[in-house]
Amino acid sequence: MTLVPAQIRWPLPDRAAVATIGSVSEGARFSPGQRIALWVVPKMTALLLALVGMTLRFEVIAEEGATPPASPARGIFCFWHRCTLPAGWYFRKFRCSILISQSFDGELIARTLALLGYGSVRGSSSRGGAGGLMAMREVLARGEPVVFTADGPLGPIYETKIGPVKLAAMTGEAIGCFYLLPQRAWTLHSWDRFLVPLPFSRVVVSWARVVTAPGPDADPATLETKRAELNDALERSRLRAEAHLAGRLAK
Repeated sequence: MTLVPAQIRWPLPDRAAVATIGSVSEGARFSPGQRIALWVVPKMTALLLALVGMTLRFEVIAEEGATPPASPARGIFCFWHRCTLPAGWYFRKFRCSILISQSFDGELIARTLALLGYGSVRGSSSRGGAGGLMAMREVLARGEPVVFTADGPLGPIYETKIGPVKLAAMTGEAIGCFYLLPQRAWTLHSWDRFLVPLPFSRVVVSWARVVTAPGPDADPATLETKRAELNDALERSRLRAEAHLAGRLAK
C-alpha cells in the first residue's frame, strides 16, 4: 500500500498553524533519484517514529529553579543533536519551528518533521545562517517557539554554536535547555552517538534553568560568555538525565 500524508492517522497538531519559512524547489536542486527519496523517505520515517513514539513513556525532571514549559509554549529552545528522535516525538504538539540546513539531508528532515507538525526555517551556521536567524525572529514575533540542535549539524558533540545566543540577543527571549535520554536505545556510531529509542522505553526529559538573553548590543566577548553559559546548561540537563536513570539523584 502506498502511503500519503493523509493516510497517516496518529495524533498530530494542526500543521496549518505552524510556520514554515522558505521552500525548496526540488526540480531545480535535486536529481530524479533524490526526488523519489524525498517523496518516500519522510513518510516512512515519520510513520516508524510514530509507531515507536506511541509506546514511549516520558518522565519529566528539572533542576532547582527550572520550570518545564507546557504546550503551547513560546521562546527559544535548545537540545543536543543526539536526542533528535525522542525530542521530535515528545515536542510535536509544541508547534515549533526548527532551523534546518538547505542541503538534501536537510530537506529530508524538514519534510519528515512537517508530517509531525513542525515548521522549518532553512539555513545553517555555514550557509544562509543570517537569513535563518532573521526568519526565526519572525516566528518568535508571532508568539511561536523555535528550536535549535545546539551542536548540529556536524558537531563537535556537546559544543553549542553561537546561533541561539545571537537570536536571543536579537529578540530578548530566554533560552530553554533540555535533554531526552531513553533508558533503552540503539546508539549509532556517528559523530553525535545518535540515539534511536527502542519501543516501550522509558525516556527522561531533563530541563535546566533558562539562559537569559544578552543585550541587543552585546559585543563578541559577551556573546561568547553567554554561549559558554548555554553550553553549561545543556550539559547539566544531559548529566542530570544520566544520573537519574543511574539512580544517582536524590528522590
